[in-house]
Amino acid sequence: MSSSPGEPGLRERKKARTRAAIQDHALRLFIEQGYAETTIEQIAAAADVSQSTFFRYFPTKEDTVRYDRLDPVMIEAFVAQPAGLSPAAAVRASFKQVLDSLPAEESELERARQRLIFSVPELRVRLVDQLSEGIAMFNDGVARRLGRDPDDIAVRTWTGVIIGVVMSAYFASPEDPDRWMVELDERLACLEGGLPE
Repeated sequence: MSSSPGEPGLRERKKARTRAAIQDHALRLFIEQGYAETTIEQIAAAADVSQSTFFRYFPTKEDTVRYDRLDPVMIEAFVAQPAGLSPAAAVRASFKQVLDSLPAEESELERARQRLIFSVPELRVRLVDQLSEGIAMFNDGVARRLGRDPDDIAVRTWTGVIIGVVMSAYFASPEDPDRWMVELDERLACLEGGLPE
């Protein structure tokens, strides 16, 4: 049975499952024994893959935390929000929709991933790189939702604004990374309401 146009094929789905499994096992090990104490060899063994397979999916141990598999899901949810919602309201709704739909274990692993980003210095220092890598993907989603060209200056500007809001939420909650989603929602609500007079 072939996949529909735009849907990933069997090979891509298998790769995505393998990548997710490796990341899940890595996060569980980081929770149990600490980030620094966990080796790539242990992660590969827990995921039942060879170290060479591990490296095909993640060039470094750090990348098992940096990889955000929810980004494409969030963007598709954003594009699919009702047409009557403003772009800022659609961003808020898509974050809520995706996070509320996560199974409990996956939600806990995502929270653990966020805590690691905040608590491990070498991960935290790469936060800006991680966010900047998502700009092109999000810019494409904004363009699709608005029916505009991805190179449109208004699309690029608005994408930059949202990435800035995400960054400000991250940096507003360094002592409590679980709070960053609350911070993000508050900032998006402020953006949606417009600048104060």
